[in-house]
Amino acid sequence: MAAPGYASQLGTILSQALAQLVRAPSHSRRAEAARHWAKRSLAFGALTAVVIITLMFLLDVHEIQLMPPRGTASLWPLRIVTDFGKSEYVLWALFGLLVVIWLLAPRLRGMSQAIWLSLGTRIQYIFLTVLLAVMVGEVLKGIIGRGRPFVGGGANAFHYKHFAWSEIYASFPSGHATTSFALAFAVAALWPRLRMLMIAYAMIICCSRLVLLAHHPSDVVAGGLLGWVVAMAVRYWFAARHLAFIVRPGGQIEPLPGPSGAHLKRVAREAVAP
Repeated sequence: MAAPGYASQLGTILSQALAQLVRAPSHSRRAEAARHWAKRSLAFGALTAVVIITLMFLLDVHEIQLMPPRGTASLWPLRIVTDFGKSEYVLWALFGLLVVIWLLAPRLRGMSQAIWLSLGTRIQYIFLTVLLAVMVGEVLKGIIGRGRPFVGGGANAFHYKHFAWSEIYASFPSGHATTSFALAFAVAALWPRLRMLMIAYAMIICCSRLVLLAHHPSDVVAGGLLGWVVAMAVRYWFAARHLAFIVRPGGQIEPLPGPSGAHLKRVAREAVAP
């Protein structure tokens, strides 16, 4: 059984983690950041909406007709790859990492604890980004009710059953695309050097959904847009509260300098030391 002192410290850490997320925004340039985010989101969203509609009419049916049949034995590697974009796996992995960070934090003191918790704040941002994006996506799937490729027997890009709340009518937007792009944007927003790696990850997940006939092209583009917009919105929420990000003059949001890998390794060894 954990000592009372440890339990009390853990409770304090958890309450502070929640309090910092829901406190009133205080950044002096948050209004500039909001305008900057709104302009970018509207412009990019409008452009992507045109792309989605174009894909529905011109490419969706043609693309799914070119894919191998469902259940093709040689596609088993893709079935493994595509699970790396499954929302349940991604969210549980992130939540597990948060739990480890929180459980070890009371074992640290002073600067070591501050460094460790700064990592926790960043993982919170990634977790909440993916969680919110997935939740919005699930609502949209149920309302829109777009049939997956070949549902109903034919290659029909406009087969809908609104408010079906059924897996076979949950094609738009792609949940895997939403998850992978939300994760990719969130990680790249914190660690820009990983941007190309994360884009490659998201693109691979999206391509796997097309080859496996789980989605139409427009589904994955819509999912990517949703993940991107939600990640931008959550980033603004954190930046307005001086969490993990800073707002530059003009409204540009950039990541705050975080602990180096060497610092984290040292602190991690300290946290798990007997």
